[in-house]
Amino acid sequence: MQDFWSPVFLSVKISIVAVIFTTIFGTLTGKWMSGKSFRGKVALETILMIPLVLPPTVVGLILIVIFGNTSFIGETLSLFHQSIMFTWWAAVISSFVVAFPLMFQTAKQSFLSVDQDITSAARIDGASEWKVFWKVEVPLTLRQLAAGVILSFTRGFGEFGATMMFAGNIPGKTQTVPVAIYVAYETGDTQKLWLWVAVSVFISFLFLWVSSHLK
Repeated sequence: MQDFWSPVFLSVKISIVAVIFTTIFGTLTGKWMSGKSFRGKVALETILMIPLVLPPTVVGLILIVIFGNTSFIGETLSLFHQSIMFTWWAAVISSFVVAFPLMFQTAKQSFLSVDQDITSAARIDGASEWKVFWKVEVPLTLRQLAAGVILSFTRGFGEFGATMMFAGNIPGKTQTVPVAIYVAYETGDTQKLWLWVAVSVFISFLFLWVSSHLK
């Protein structure tokens, strides 16, 4: 059964690492965008949100263009005999990119909902912007941010298209549950297919149920 659980554990590990980065960058970007007004803001928000609506294969192709072996980043890494494509980190990046919009949008809306009278009072009392953010705004939006983290984890866990193109299908290294389900379907391994489907449905249901109780 090790070959069955390997994609499950790998998907969980990839999603955990991806959601750490998603939480940090999504929260900080959401905070920054919630308090800024500048020319091109709508365009920038559209760019940040577009991975949510793009076909996953398009996201995968864009990641290959940016991080592929023939890109600037890829050629630079090749000087150190390193590569991102078809590695564990490629799967993490794929999950991060598709999950980021959910965390960003959740964080931005959460910070916009904070009563400005409370933050203004904190500033009057001498609190720095960092203290206002960490001591006032984060506690007030903690439930919404937690819901965003859970949704991001679930989205990253279910990522298939970008992962398949950018990270590939390497058992024990980049073969996540969605990829394993696709391979099992193609090879006619119906027993593992439906077991992986059941695990995916259970994990998704569990996390979405928890998320619905945090909003």
